[in-house]
Amino acid sequence: MKYTVSIEIALPRERVIQLLQHPAQRPKWLRGLVSHEPRSGVEGQVGTVSKVVFQSGRKTMELTETITRREPVDLHGIPSDRVVHYEREIVADGMWSAAREHLSETSPQSTLWVSENEYRFNGFMRLAAPLMRPFFIKQSRQVMEDFKSFAEHGTDVRKAEA
Repeated sequence: MKYTVSIEIALPRERVIQLLQHPAQRPKWLRGLVSHEPRSGVEGQVGTVSKVVFQSGRKTMELTETITRREPVDLHGIPSDRVVHYEREIVADGMWSAAREHLSETSPQSTLWVSENEYRFNGFMRLAAPLMRPFFIKQSRQVMEDFKSFAEHGTDVRKAEA
């Protein structure tokens, strides 16, 4: 299953990157994030493997995330015509996914975030996945909207959930 979602954020690209990369900020916009702990490598760098835990209601989901691409390596002073690429693979029981994030400067004060997503499933989920495609797209859009609200207005999803 593959799909692409995008959103425009009314902030300079460098600021968007800072907020996306800052580990302490993630729980403010990534619903249900319990922990994101590097197991090997350096946070945010290619090759880093992290254990990620999400909580949804009473269910806990543990994932392994591997950073597969980050271009450019130095995320400061990036020319306005250059697209920033940040990619990762995520593995959980019965699932593999890849997220390919592209951040483009649409103006000095605006950033376009495009997220290409690919999922592969095993077992029962392999049969159910085509029916669940709209749910996955909706969930990806929600993450992007939550980030936009956090970045532009400081909205913390944890307060909205309480």
